[in-house]
Amino acid sequence: MTSEQGFLPAMLNPFEPGFFDNPYLQYNAVREQDPVHRTPLGPWAVFRYADVYKILRDLNLSVEERNATPMEITDPEILALRAQSQDRRSSSMLDLDPPDHHRLRRLVSKVFTPRMIEELRPRIHTIVADHLESIAANGEISDVIDDLAFPLPFLVISEMMGIPEGRNRNDLRDWSGALVKTFDPIISADDVRNAIEAGDSMFAFLTEVVDEKRSNPGDDLTSAMIAAEEDGDHLSTEELITNIALLFIAGHETTVNLIGNGTLALLQHRDQLEMWRDDPSLDANAVDELLRYDGPVHFSRRIAIDAFELDGHTIDKGSTLMVCLAAGNHDPAMFGANADDLDLRRANANQHLTFGGGFHHCLGNALARVEAQEAIGGLIRRFPNIELATDQLDWNGRIVIRGLNHLPVSIAN
Repeated sequence: MTSEQGFLPAMLNPFEPGFFDNPYLQYNAVREQDPVHRTPLGPWAVFRYADVYKILRDLNLSVEERNATPMEITDPEILALRAQSQDRRSSSMLDLDPPDHHRLRRLVSKVFTPRMIEELRPRIHTIVADHLESIAANGEISDVIDDLAFPLPFLVISEMMGIPEGRNRNDLRDWSGALVKTFDPIISADDVRNAIEAGDSMFAFLTEVVDEKRSNPGDDLTSAMIAAEEDGDHLSTEELITNIALLFIAGHETTVNLIGNGTLALLQHRDQLEMWRDDPSLDANAVDELLRYDGPVHFSRRIAIDAFELDGHTIDKGSTLMVCLAAGNHDPAMFGANADDLDLRRANANQHLTFGGGFHHCLGNALARVEAQEAIGGLIRRFPNIELATDQLDWNGRIVIRGLNHLPVSIAN
């Protein structure tokens, strides 16, 4: 419906009842009625696949907060706290434009290659098998998040980074959870304060880890990043710690939700679960379709360095654009009339937007794919009669990184 008929078009509104249970109803309505619009908070929201794809690859757009006009936040305390938390992210690849981004990414990419990730598959397979056996031994009801989706990527990235075992490794889970909340555009002052405190704790701990690795390097990513060099260039201590923290957080937070969301999608589409369970050749395409159907990352962000036109709108200099990856992933213009359906044999599933695009394309995409193939594929084959054990799903209430807090299942054979 249009404003000419007496109705306003749909717009992004996370406060709408039911949004966190199923945001795709809103995404689809907005994409059809007002696919490029300015939200009440100030940022522009973009929903069509073609627009999202273009924006992610536009070299004239920025990710650096200093280029953005401050959002219309009424609480000055939140604005000041956000600026304080942003200072720590200023040397993160995620928040840098070229040439600084390219310099850091080149150095980190030297020790984070798809080949190295594939060599981790046997270890990942063993971790999954051990957790599945523990699930089987513990009874008929299991929580996929607590028993598999979280411990697998957390253990893998901890081992990859050479994080020592002990109390602080467990603390990293809480610190990471507090920090990732700052990715959302709507956040409380307490959440930002908690994130700053968590950041202080994480950076102090990782500083000790880096100091130890400088003296006693090992066969791990942290040691390799310390040693990484290109034309005499090394990562500074601040760059090292910031990007180790980024890799650690990104290396498990999103994969937890990929495994959780993907398992739920299969449990709600039994025919697809059984098809993949019985056909291991689907492993790669199935994970890409799960990434498309309900991926963990729903939004990405870009900032206009100069004014430009988009779909008849003038995007002013300094404007923030929230591009909805999840809405693009369900766009019929790209994925056909059945874009809202789960189809593990979808021919173009790997063209999803979930890993972003352009030079900010997710560095850990190969690791996420391997972990999901092993975890979800292993789960449905180890427990072929697995079923959802609740009708009340517990979502995390986040806008940018969406996932389940818990996923109870029945595993009785």
